[in-house]
Amino acid sequence: MAVHDIGYVELYTRDTVTAVDYFVSAMGFTRVADSVEPERSSVLLQQGEVRLVVTSGRGIVRFLEQHGDGIADIALTCDDVEATAAAAASAGATVTRSLQGLPVVSGFGDVVHTLLPTESTVNGLPASRSWSTTPGVTAAAATGRVTGLDHIAVCLEGGSLEKYADFYRDAFGFSRYSSEYVAVGAQAMDSIVVRSDSGSAIFTLVAPDPGKEPGQLDNFLERNGGEGAQHLAFRTDEIIAAVHECRERGVVFLDTPDSYYDMLGERLGGLQAQVEELRETKVLADRDEWGDLLQLFTRSPYPRNTLFFELIQRNGSRGFGSANIRALYEAVERDRLTS
Repeated sequence: MAVHDIGYVELYTRDTVTAVDYFVSAMGFTRVADSVEPERSSVLLQQGEVRLVVTSGRGIVRFLEQHGDGIADIALTCDDVEATAAAAASAGATVTRSLQGLPVVSGFGDVVHTLLPTESTVNGLPASRSWSTTPGVTAAAATGRVTGLDHIAVCLEGGSLEKYADFYRDAFGFSRYSSEYVAVGAQAMDSIVVRSDSGSAIFTLVAPDPGKEPGQLDNFLERNGGEGAQHLAFRTDEIIAAVHECRERGVVFLDTPDSYYDMLGERLGGLQAQVEELRETKVLADRDEWGDLLQLFTRSPYPRNTLFFELIQRNGSRGFGSANIRALYEAVERDRLTS
């Protein structure tokens, strides 16, 4: 019942044109196919190994009213979909069926997981629905600065991290990879990273500390109408170039104060030559025992200011930027207080 990878991530939106334009024009994705069903229509976007499905229509109105634009489905590829669905049901999940008969498993909040066979593509497209390919475009040609989906950050209610970490272990065979507690002033957040045995499907579970003052995660939960996907982290091999290109195309990134870079060269020896490039682009840097990590986060492009995105470059690093978790928290907090 092992989960191998994330087959695709599906975004529900009221405005398909604007949502697709953001990913295509600003972030470099390619429109590879379209699907029309009785209650919904979808656009399949791809860049590198990342597949995004952007969906609108009458069938998703309840989700949009509750949560606004956001991630509704994180499809998982697995060895045996029926065995995995049974394990998820035993772990407490609700299991329904898609129009194509695939198991759809409840995850966190109103986000579900469609279960796909490991070999589940038709002409390179997800077999979860019927697709009409874009003329002259193939999925294999959908390349750009983004090479893959590094991880998905999931915002949960305070005090629920252990429950969800156990659920993803029991339902999908995920294991705990790391944990982090970050306190900033009177606020604090807790996190647990869980991942599939393949290492390809990774969720960073985050939650506010209910014993501290409310902060940005509490605000996310309120704006989002409950638990949900907070951000998608897109992996890139050249983050400096990717940030320059995305910014020129209209992507707005969170700001980082100059004081962060004043001590960066001293904190991370060997990066001195890059400090000015990092300062110019506002990219964050961290290091673990395996190597360096560079990352930067966008502002949310959606009306409720919920879901946002990350660009991440791993130069050997296997962690999630312990120092940068605090920097991200502080950057989002500054943005929240000034916007």
